[in-house]
This record gives sequence, structure tokens and C-alpha cells, in this order.
Amino acid sequence: MSKTSLEDIKTSSHGLRGRIAEDLGDGSDRVGADSAQLLKFHGIYQQDDRDQRADRRRDGRDKAWSFMLRSRLPGGRLTPDAWLAHDRIADAHGGGRLRITSRQGLQLHGVLKDDLRPALAELDRALVSSLGACGDVVRNVTCCPLPASSRLRDELDEVTDALADRFALRTRAHRAIWLDGEKQDEVSPGDDDTYGAAYLPRKFKLGIAPPDDNCIDAWTQDLGLLATTRGGRVDGFDVLVGGGLGAKHGKDHAVPRLGLPLGWVSREEVVDLVAAVVSFHRDHGDRDDRSRARLKFLVHGLGLDVVRQEVRRRFAGRLHPSHGAAPRPRHLHLGWHAQDDGSWALGLPVDGGRIRDDGSQRLKTALAVATAELGLEVRLTPSHDLLLLGIDDDRRRRVDELLDAHGVRRAEESTPLRNAAMACPALPTCGLALAEAERVLPTLVHALEDELASLGLGEQPLDFRITGCPNGCARPYVAELALVGRSKDRYVVHVAGGPAGDRLTEELWDGVPTDEVVPRLRPLFRSWAEERRDHERFGDWCHRVGVDALRTLSDAALAVSADTTGGAS
Repeated sequence: MSKTSLEDIKTSSHGLRGRIAEDLGDGSDRVGADSAQLLKFHGIYQQDDRDQRADRRRDGRDKAWSFMLRSRLPGGRLTPDAWLAHDRIADAHGGGRLRITSRQGLQLHGVLKDDLRPALAELDRALVSSLGACGDVVRNVTCCPLPASSRLRDELDEVTDALADRFALRTRAHRAIWLDGEKQDEVSPGDDDTYGAAYLPRKFKLGIAPPDDNCIDAWTQDLGLLATTRGGRVDGFDVLVGGGLGAKHGKDHAVPRLGLPLGWVSREEVVDLVAAVVSFHRDHGDRDDRSRARLKFLVHGLGLDVVRQEVRRRFAGRLHPSHGAAPRPRHLHLGWHAQDDGSWALGLPVDGGRIRDDGSQRLKTALAVATAELGLEVRLTPSHDLLLLGIDDDRRRRVDELLDAHGVRRAEESTPLRNAAMACPALPTCGLALAEAERVLPTLVHALEDELASLGLGEQPLDFRITGCPNGCARPYVAELALVGRSKDRYVVHVAGGPAGDRLTEELWDGVPTDEVVPRLRPLFRSWAEERRDHERFGDWCHRVGVDALRTLSDAALAVSADTTGGAS
């Protein structure tokens, strides 16, 4: 498919209908290329099991097709009914597993084509939709789960919901195709007037951060909102525009970018301000070359002053000078948190974001029992973890009993490195993956843990992330240490990202095999342990020392090791 043909597919899709309904009933286990593109707007990706490709090709069989279904969950919030609906769908159609996304959504992998309608009907009964979870639209609005402050969280939830509603898709195609069997065949003239017939040139990511937390990585969003407060209440937002981490190996124009400060807007006018930015992207984003279509190319190409002038022209309110957009730490929100309403929240680490029963650790069952019995709200975090909210003193002991009975791991039982580690799904389902990510994460984390522990650094925080390709789904380019897939079993190693998420990484090495990652890092960790200043984080130390000095340090240590071992490392 050419780069421009997707624009034609969108504009001629009859409100995102296309031939989806026909393809669903054709008796095959896949859909056509055009339908596969339109399905993304419905929250569905067509995928195949890449582990089976070679064998199936040799046997003359088609690929092992299935679908990934993603829910749109503003702020990562799920009622007990919504959580239990996902749990049932996972058992019936998703291999008994759920996956938390880096944008506070839930994904089911391995859903067969005939199971899509029943799965979506189950979501609908729980008042959850997948519409707009993917595609060239404003994606799921992320917001810090704020486990300690129920009042501030409620205020930011209101803004999150207002934004999610403003940019929700209005097309009736989703209900007609998946829920009503094409009973509604007409497209209302104003169905998606926010987007227009061609929708956006590319996806648009939007997130909200409270004053003291950047867990959503606001600087990486197309538009990041940094809340400001007065008298303990949210009064407005510093607005960042033009962030985005999608990159391509060897393409100078396709590089990660951090958002730039557009200005400050009041809480009452923030939705209209965001609408002005979205419409600017809709009207001026590159529709001929999708590799240049994200908002960041407009912002960093035209310059912030031009963008600000254009946004002001579209915005009836007042855009004030920025309050400073000061960096704020990233919190994982793990463990017990006392809330200001007298209740408790519990943050649970989720390895790889996978909700499943795995041997003695039966996390999926434990969560189903806890939500059903105690009626707890679930909040997903942007770090692939989750929180249980609404736990009063009487039920806190019961929550602990349930988790213990199901072998659920707590944050205090793991190292800071393991708790913070993130990976994208990569192989075998992602068609863009060049290397492993999620499946090698446990091995790499274990090796890094051993190395850090040997140097007395086992309890030091270190943000480690790995992705199977340069598109940045686990936000590697703002980590302290990151691996980005280059080819099979080879990675680009990045260091020196800021612990607060407001500084990009720098490339340290290219094409490093998995088994060489830790040996190359070993002398860096040793020097960090010896030279760091007053609890200096690894990312800050790397940034201060510089990548040239880090390369020299590692090369020298490896050369000495080779000399003393006769060439073996």
C-alpha cells in the first residue's frame, strides 16, 4: 500500500465502514488490506504469529492470523464491572491473558476473527468501547492515577473525561458493524466533524500530569498538559506541544522529540485550547508522507512562534505565557498509599504488563476475586502496572489475604530496576518488531540486577526500557538505560535520559548482541558506583560524563579483560 493510499481509504470509507462487515463474513480467518487499516480506528489490529511463519510458508499455508483488541480507557480507569468483563473476554477469546499498555489501555492478543463480535459485545455491556483506541485520531487520554490525592485526582479526571468526550469518534459504524448487525446504515452529516472525512494525518497522543509527577512522560506526548494549582485546586495547565518518540533507523528526520512550551491555559478553557491544536494538526499535517505526519514535524519544522500564532488564531480563549513547565519526578505508584479521603490505594507491579495466572503467581484470578468480592476500582498506570482503589481499613487486610493466597508479587519484594522496567510486546505478534523485547526482558533484568547488586547498587532506582523497533512504544528515549531493536538479537544501546522524563537519551552503541549488553555496561556501572555525587542517578551521571567518555571507559575495560583472559570475555 502506498503512503498516500491510506488517505483515500479513510475518505472513501463511509464513516469507517469500508468493507469490514463483508470481510468479517467471508469465511476466512483474516480481512483485506483496506479493512485492516480501517479496523485500527475500531481499536483492532490484524496480526499474525511470526514464530509460525517459516513453518507455515514451508507447508504452503497462510500465516497464523489473529487480532489484537484494545480498549479505550481514559485515565486507565475501570469499574469493577469493566475489569470483570475484560477478565471474561480474556478467558473466552484471548488465551487467558490481558496486557496493560503504556497509554493506560488494555489489550487482548490472539483474538480470532469470529470472536471479535462477541468480545466487543461483552465490552459494550460493561460500558467500555474500543472505538478510537487506535487509528489517526486523538488516542486514549492518559492521566496520572494519583493514588494519594483523591480530590486532585477527581479534578483531573473531570478534565480527562471532557477531553476524551470531545475527541471521541462519533461515527455510527462501530455500533452498526459490531453490535447491531448493520441496522444503522446511514452516516449522520456531523458524525465526526471534529476530524473531517480524512480524520487526522497520524495519531495524536495527549496526556495530563499533576504538579508533582510525570509518570505519563508529558514531554513525549503530541500535547502534554502539566497541571498547576492555586489554593490546592487545579487552576490551569502549562501546555507542551510537539513531543513524539517514533523514530526510524538511518532516517535523520525521523528522530525522537520532546514537547516545547506553548503557554499556559486556564482549566475552564483547556479543552478548547487542545481542540485548536488538534485542528491545526488536522489541517496542516503532512498527508503525503506518513513518516512526517506527526505533530512534532509541524512544531519543529515551522517553529514554536508560528505554531503559537496559528493556535491563537483558532482559539477564542486566552493563551498566557508558560508558568515554567518545570520538570517533575516520575513515580511508579507501587505499594500502599493513604488517600486524603481516608481510604487506601494499592499499587501492584505487573511483569511486562501481562495480567495472567503464571504458575504459583495467579495475578489474573486474584484481581478477578478482589474486584468481584470487594467492588474495587482498577487504575492502570503508564508503566504497565495497576492500582486497586477504594480500599477502606476493614478491607485492607482482606486484600492482603487474597493477594497472598494467589502468590501475587508486591513491589517491596523486587528491586527498583525490576519494578521500573518496561518493554513493548514486539515478537511474535508485532509486525514492526526487528528484535525481541518483552520475551527477553526477564533475562536482561536478572542479569542487570546481579551486576548492580555486586556493586552495592541493587537498591538504586534505574529506569530501564526495551523495544523491538525504533518506534518507541515503551518510551525508551526518555529512559536512563534503553535498548532499541536494530535486527535479530541486536540492539542500539541508549543512556543518559533524564529521570524526570524531560531529557532524551543519547546513543551509546549500535548493533550490540543481547549477551554483550551487560559486559559492556559493567565498567560503566562500576564507575557510576565510585564517582556519583550524592545519590546521583545513572542517567544523570551518564549525561554529566558524556557518551564519548563512556565508550572509552567501556572499551578500555573490555580490552583489559580480553588481555587477562586470552581473548575471551
